[in-house]
Amino acid sequence: MNNNMKLHNSGQGNVDVKGYLFKVLAYWKLFLISIVIALIVAKFLNGYKQKRYSLSTTISVKEENNPLFSTGTNIAFNWGGASDQVETVRVILKSRSHNEKVVDSLNFFIEYLKEGRYRLNDVYGETPFIIELNKEKPQLFNKLIEVEILAKDRVKLSFDLENSTSTKLINYSNNTLNNYEMESPNFSKEYIVDENIVTPFFNFKIIKTKNFIVGEKYFINLKSIDATVGGYRNVRVNSITKAASMLSLSLEGTNKKRIEDYLNATVKILEKDKREQKILYARNTKNYIDKFLLREEDSLKKIEKELGNYKQNNNIYDLSIEGAQIYEKTISLDEERRLVTESVGYLNNLRNYILTHNKYNQESIPVPALIEVQDTKISIEIGKLVQRSTEREVLRNSVRENYPPLQKLNSEIDILKNNLLENIATLLSINKGKLNSLNRRIAKYNKELSKLPKREQGLVKFERNYQLSEINYNYLKQKSYEAGTAIAANVSDVKIIDPARSTEASLTYPKPGFNNLVALMLGTIIPLFYIIIREVLDNKIHTAEEIQHNYAIPVLGVVGRNRSKSNLAVFESPKSSVAESFRAIRSNIQFLFKNTKADECKTLLLTSSVSGEGKTMISINMATVFALSGKKTVLIGLDLRKPKIYGDFDLANDVGVVNHLINQKTLDEIIKPTKVPNLDVIISGPIPPNPSELLLNKTASDMILELQKKYDYVIIDTPPVGLVSDALELFKYADAIIYVIRQNYTEKGMMKMIDDKYKNKEVTNISYVLNDFSIKNKYGYGYGYGYGYGYGYGKYGYGYHENEETEGIFSKIISFIKPKS
Repeated sequence: MNNNMKLHNSGQGNVDVKGYLFKVLAYWKLFLISIVIALIVAKFLNGYKQKRYSLSTTISVKEENNPLFSTGTNIAFNWGGASDQVETVRVILKSRSHNEKVVDSLNFFIEYLKEGRYRLNDVYGETPFIIELNKEKPQLFNKLIEVEILAKDRVKLSFDLENSTSTKLINYSNNTLNNYEMESPNFSKEYIVDENIVTPFFNFKIIKTKNFIVGEKYFINLKSIDATVGGYRNVRVNSITKAASMLSLSLEGTNKKRIEDYLNATVKILEKDKREQKILYARNTKNYIDKFLLREEDSLKKIEKELGNYKQNNNIYDLSIEGAQIYEKTISLDEERRLVTESVGYLNNLRNYILTHNKYNQESIPVPALIEVQDTKISIEIGKLVQRSTEREVLRNSVRENYPPLQKLNSEIDILKNNLLENIATLLSINKGKLNSLNRRIAKYNKELSKLPKREQGLVKFERNYQLSEINYNYLKQKSYEAGTAIAANVSDVKIIDPARSTEASLTYPKPGFNNLVALMLGTIIPLFYIIIREVLDNKIHTAEEIQHNYAIPVLGVVGRNRSKSNLAVFESPKSSVAESFRAIRSNIQFLFKNTKADECKTLLLTSSVSGEGKTMISINMATVFALSGKKTVLIGLDLRKPKIYGDFDLANDVGVVNHLINQKTLDEIIKPTKVPNLDVIISGPIPPNPSELLLNKTASDMILELQKKYDYVIIDTPPVGLVSDALELFKYADAIIYVIRQNYTEKGMMKMIDDKYKNKEVTNISYVLNDFSIKNKYGYGYGYGYGYGYGYGKYGYGYHENEETEGIFSKIISFIKPKS
C-alpha cells in the first residue's frame, strides 16, 4: 500500500492555518456582497441622517482697568481676578437669562424651513426674506405657515390646521399663550412684501433680502422663547490653557449660519452686559458723589458768605502770625481725622457684610468708593473670598453638600473669612488709636486757639470750616470726574479673539468616513462570524485530509462530481476526469488484493454509512472499469431494501437475487448481460419482507461462491452499514472493501463504528473512497465535479425503515441551524 494511503497522525495536533485561510477566502463572494450592502446602507444613512455641524469662537476674560486711576481709588474698583471672572462667565453663558437675551435679539424663535429629500430642513440665512414680528400682537404658535413666492413682490401665506379650528396664539411681549378659534381650519391669502400683515392670528412683515424665485416654497414656524432657549443652553465652554484666561465657546446645530450668528451674538451680549456691570458701580458712585457735591457746594457758598460777613462786620481780614500757625496745623489734622473716620466707617460696613452674608460676589460686596484701602491684604483676601464663593456656587449646582471638594471650599471660605475679620479688627484698632491721637492734638490746638482774641478766634473758626468744605468740595469734584471718565472710557473684561465663521464649521454627525469604516468592518466581521458559526456547527466531511487525520482506515482515492445524466460515467464518458479517477482507484485497489492470487477471482464489496453517499454509482463504475479492462465482471445488487442498479441499466426490477434466494429462479436465470462489454449484472429484484435472513442463508453463500468461479471480478453493492447490519455479514465474502464517503454530506462521526472494527482487526483490507468531490473554491482542494445529493440521517435512512416521512422545509431549516451531536 502506498504511503499516501497511510494514516498521518503527525498532523493531528497542528492548526491548519492555510486550510482555514482557504476556507475564509472561499467565501469571497459573501464578503463582497456583505461589504457592498453595508456601504450602501452607510451611504443611505450619511444622506438620511440630519447633518450636525460644530462651530467655535475664542474669547479672552481679563479685568481691564483705566490706567489713569490708582488701585485704591479706582472708581471701577473690582474685587477678584481673572479666575473669578472666568468662572462667572461660564455660569452666565449657560444661564437662562443670558440665552433669553440672545434668542430674543436674533429672533431665533422664528424657524425658516424648506422641504428637503427626507425632512423639512432649517434654511436660516438662505431664505430670500426675513420675518419682522410685531411682538405686541398675537402670532400663530407652532404651526407651519407656508410662504409661496408668486412674483417679485408678492407671496401667498397659507396653513392647514388639519380639520381643527382650535389653535394657540403666542404673544412675545409677555411670552403668554392663548387659545383661539378659527372660522376655518384652512387659510390662504396673497400679500405684498415689505407691508405690514395684520390678521387676528399673525402680525408681521415679510422683508425681502434677495431676489425672489417664483414658485419656491418655504415654511415659517413660530416657537416659544422657552423652548428655543432650552435648545441653546448647551453651549460648551472650555478653557484653552490653564495659565491664560481664554475660553473656547462651541455649539452644535443643523444650520451653520444659525450657529455662527448665535455664538457671535452670545459673546457680544456678554461683552455688553459685563461692561454694564463693570460701570454700574461707577454710575452709582457718581450719582452718590454728585448728591454730596451739590450739598457741599451749597455749604461752601454759605460758609463763604458767612466768612465775608464776619470779616466785614468785625473789621478783621487777616490772621495774626500766631493765629495763622494754629490755623495751618488744625486744618491738616481735621483732614486727616476725616479720612480716618471714613475708613473706620467702611471697615465696619465690610465687617457687618461678611458676618451677615454667606454668598460673596463682586456686585454686592462693599467697595471703597471715596477712600483708599489701608492694608493690601484686605484686597487680596476679599478677592480670594469672592473667587472661592463663586466656585462654590458653581459646584453647588451639580453636587450635594457632602461632596468632598465642596466641603473643602467651605473650609477655605471659613478660613478666609476669619483672616479677613482679624485684619479688619486690627485696622479698626489702629484707626481707633489714630483717632484718639488726632483728637488729643486737635484739642491741644483748640486750647491754644482759645488764648487768641475773640475776633481772631471767630475768624479762625470760619476759615477752618471754609477750608475743610473747600477741600471736600474739590475732592468730591475730582471723584465725580473720575467716575464720569470711568463710565466713558471703561471697556468690557470680555474680548472676542476669534469670531465664529460658518465657513469653518466642521461636520460632527453623521461622519461619512467613520460610517464607511464601520460599514467596511461590519461587512467583513458579519460574514466572518457567519463562517465561524457555520464551521463550528459543520460536522461534514470535506477533504481527504480530514479523513486521513481523524480515521485509521486509509483513503483509497477520490472521485469527482459526476455531471453526466446517468451513473455510467466511465462507460458513457471514458475520457472524463471522473472516469480517470476510477481508473486510478482500480490501480490502487490492487494493493488490497495482495493476498489473492493473480488468476483467482477477486471480490470487491462496497458499502457506506447511509443512503445517498453514491455507493451504487461507485459500484457500477468500478464494475465498468474492471470490465473495460478485459476482465469478466459481475455486479450484484444486494441492497435488497432499496435497489437502484436496475434503473441505470434500463432493466425491470421484477426478477433478481431475491428470486434466487427463495429458490424461484436459478442463478443463470437472474444473471443479465449489459451494454458494457464483459459486464453482467444481477439486480436485487422485488423487495422482500426479510432481507437480512435471505442474505444469511446458505443459498446466498453458494451463489457468491458460484459467481467467483465464473468471473474474474465480483462487485457486491451492499446496504449502508450505518443503517442495517446486512453489509457486515457480507464482509466475509470480500477480498477488498470500499467504504464510500460523500463530500459535504457524510457526517464525521458516521465512520466511527467501522473505524473501530478496523483498529480491532475485525475488518481488514478496507479503504475509504471520497465521492462527489468538488472544491468550488471553498476548501482549497478537489477537481471541480459533482454528484446530486441523496437522502440524509433521518432523511438518510429513507427506504430502509418503515413509516418514514419526508421532512418539510421548516424541519430542514431547524436541522441546518441545530448543531449536530
